[in-house]
Amino acid sequence: MGLAAAAENGVMMRKVQQKAYAKINLSLDILGKREDGYHLVRMVMQTIGLSDDLTFETGDRDCPSMEVSLEADSGEISCGEDNLIIRAVRRMEKEFGIRKDLKITLKKRIPVAAGMAGGSTDAAAALRAVRDLFVPDAADAELQRIGASLGADIPYCVTGGTQLSEGIGEILTVLPDAPQCGLVICKPSFGVSTAEVYRKYDGLGPVRHPDIDAQIGAIERGDLWGMAEQCVNVLEEVTGAMYPEIGEIERFFESRGAVVSRMSGSGPTVFSVFTDSEQADKAAESYMATDRGQRCQVFSTRFIYRI
Repeated sequence: MGLAAAAENGVMMRKVQQKAYAKINLSLDILGKREDGYHLVRMVMQTIGLSDDLTFETGDRDCPSMEVSLEADSGEISCGEDNLIIRAVRRMEKEFGIRKDLKITLKKRIPVAAGMAGGSTDAAAALRAVRDLFVPDAADAELQRIGASLGADIPYCVTGGTQLSEGIGEILTVLPDAPQCGLVICKPSFGVSTAEVYRKYDGLGPVRHPDIDAQIGAIERGDLWGMAEQCVNVLEEVTGAMYPEIGEIERFFESRGAVVSRMSGSGPTVFSVFTDSEQADKAAESYMATDRGQRCQVFSTRFIYRI
């Protein structure tokens, strides 16, 4: 986002606005586990149109250390130093020696604990904003390196789009744009503990694994149906067993014409792919009219390719 300037109480403020887009996992496979406990993954990530909105303002005051404040319109998140947004700003402060004031305002739209990288994408937005305000020559690769020390999804969220994610999530390969489609996102009323899901996954027997290379090939060909065929998430074996509502949501949208309906990340959010936006909108409206749908957060959106 571009820079803007405005006067506040006689002080000229510079402002950057950022959209922090959510992501889904078009596929998610687990290849093993490192000695330090981190799981080795291979997954195709995709940015979607659902986003948080953040505003970053500075009066360019010189400070002994960065004076950072965060205000949010959601009571579900902390606005203290433990928030990933502020932690990202502090890493930029340390990395580049920034000693300025910074006021951050967050409008939260991505559901919390939804498996859509809501905290990570907000942190990535903070990295981009601090770069734009104070160190404009810093490259995306530098932001991704800094973000990797805070969370495995943050490097991806810095740039977004369609990417292959490997290692613990920090090894990224940009892919051609996934074929555009209609998309419905459905977040049930409950949350999921990612740590618990991974712990239970370690005790599972054989699971169905996605063919990631086949999915990438379908994306390269612009083949929506071929891409959808490999929308497999190995963690759904765990989360789906814990929460049968996930499968019920998937079956509802498949009965309404979805090409595929799958859980994203460790859950519980379900994404449903349709051939066009009109079909997705109708399916979303139909689900929201049900008793169960009224207890969920439902969004009709699309893929986003450039941040």
